[in-house]
Amino acid sequence: MADVLKERKQQEYQKYVKQVTPTHNLFLNMCKAFVTGGAICVIGQFILNWCEGTGMKEETAGGWCSLLLVLLSVVLTGFNFYQKLAKFGGAGTLVPITGFANSVASPAIEYQKEGQVFGIGCKIFTIAGPVILFGVFTSWVLGVIYWVLKLLGIV
Repeated sequence: MADVLKERKQQEYQKYVKQVTPTHNLFLNMCKAFVTGGAICVIGQFILNWCEGTGMKEETAGGWCSLLLVLLSVVLTGFNFYQKLAKFGGAGTLVPITGFANSVASPAIEYQKEGQVFGIGCKIFTIAGPVILFGVFTSWVLGVIYWVLKLLGIV
């Protein structure tokens, strides 16, 4: 009898989970991410072309492009628009440099009430910190591998 009740409860729970779990259209989500990420890249290319059109060298124009995209992302995060864009575009907003800027600015805004040191200072890299850590570590490992290969005369 207890097994029957347990089984029935499990079936009811599974039915409830299926009912409340949102369904997502994978193809539509991929299209939204593609369009959103593509739009960010088009804006970046426009900035790059405009900077080069003013006579800047390609390297300088690339720096200004990155700087302006980060600034735009932080401003949009501050006005709570980037989160709405990310909800619509998904990974399309996370992959470019703007997503990284958003991941640093969001905790800074959220924890500013706790003060400069214990709020912003301690929490600013809660999202971006692992990315920075593993990026630096991976660069170090690859550098050591390159150094060893160079010592062995392979590279």
